Parts: sequence; C-alpha cells; structure tokens
Amino acid sequence: MIYSEYPQYIYTIHTPVKWKPVMTLQSIDFEAKSAEELLRWSMDQYGLEAGLASSFGMEDMVLIDMIAKLGGPITIFTLDTGRLHEETYEVIERVRSKYGLEIKTYFPDHNEVERLVRQKGFFSFRESVENRKECCRIRKVEPLNRALGELKAWVTGLRREQGVTRTDIPKVMEDPDHPPLIKINPLAEWTQEQVETYITEHNVPINVLHRRNYPSIGCAPCTRPVEQGEDVRAGRWWWENPEHKECGLHQRNAGLSEQ
Repeated sequence: MIYSEYPQYIYTIHTPVKWKPVMTLQSIDFEAKSAEELLRWSMDQYGLEAGLASSFGMEDMVLIDMIAKLGGPITIFTLDTGRLHEETYEVIERVRSKYGLEIKTYFPDHNEVERLVRQKGFFSFRESVENRKECCRIRKVEPLNRALGELKAWVTGLRREQGVTRTDIPKVMEDPDHPPLIKINPLAEWTQEQVETYITEHNVPINVLHRRNYPSIGCAPCTRPVEQGEDVRAGRWWWENPEHKECGLHQRNAGLSEQ
C-alpha cells in the first residue's frame, strides 16, 4: 500500500482548537468547492502571490499535477533543510522534468545552522523536544517565514485525516500565525485512498520512499518507515509523544504557540 504525507507542516499540540474560517470571504462556500476549483480560485484571486508550499509528499504531488493542468499562475516553493533524503531531491527533479515548473527553494540561514551544530552537535534534536523545535525553527520555520513574506496566500497539502492536529482544518482560512495571509487547503476533506487513486489514475510521480513504508517524509534523520498498523505519522520524530509531532510550520494546528 502506498502511504501519503505531508507535510512538513508541524508543531506541538496540547489542546484542540477550532479553526477560524476567512471572515471577509464568508459569502463563498469554500467547503463545497473541489480541489481544482479552489486552486483556480487561488490563481484568479492572487496569481503569483499565492504559493504552494511543497515537500513533495503525495498530497503535494497531487496539487502540483492539478496546477500543471490548470495552467494558471501560482508560485511553487520548497524548503531545503540541508538534511533531506536523496530520494526527495530526485522527485523534485522529476517534477521539473515532467511539468516544466519553476520550484523556488529556500534555505536556512547558514550562520544559524553553523552555530547550532557547533554548540550542540548534529543530533541535538533527539535530546529533547525543545532542541528538536530549535532545529525545526532554524531549518524550516525561519525559511518558511521568508517565503510567506512574499505572498498573500499559501496553499498546503494538509488533510483532516492526517492526525489529531489537523482534524478541524477548513479549506480556506485566515492564517492566525501569518496575518493577513490566507491559507488554502484544497485536499482538506480527501482520504488517503482518494490521494492514492488520483496518483495512480493520473500517473503522478511520487517519492520512491512512499513505496518503502514511509507514509510521511521529512528530514532523513527524523524519519523512519512505519510498521504495519502504525499511524501514518508514527515514523516522524518517533522518539516523541504523538501530541508533539508538529514542527512549527502549522503552529495553530496544535493549539499551542510554538517556541
């Protein structure tokens, strides 16, 4: 069975929160719109000031395939933490080749990375949740903030089925962590089966690690394959409790302010 992921959108959760729909756009019934309709709306409304944040997991690949077929203007960007799997870089190049799309890549501040490694070593993130959050902040959150600073809306592959931190996400919302950005989740109501079916029917390229029991793929040192019967995100930061398995990219999913 093929598993899916995505994200890279992560943070810490203690109490569930209710998501806040976009108040200024309540005249639009976003929940009734399909994924393609939401992408088209994003393109029409924001053009290149809307960006798909992609880690090239299965959900992101579905959205990239839809974007390529719609042909409208939208920015696609990714975060290179410096510790990704080789297979992730390979699927990025397959996307460039198959779809001819430009992928904007954001890197962490090399001074911050050097300081972290010099002071705490290469695997400090396994020593405590605080250390792991620090690593995620340097390698993911800060680059994401730079990317979002150039946008008015961002599109994600988040799905409600992905875990307790994501069960209530609306399809379109005001982003409480990056106001006044609009956050668009076209696949919010999709199931794992729908994702896999779309990929099969449309011959969408995916990260080969998905076929090796990696349903959720992040940085190489922080991701392992899952065992049969485990949650799809069990392989992410497997040494931590499930309620902590978010990295800060989607802080309010967790009901806790990050850092």
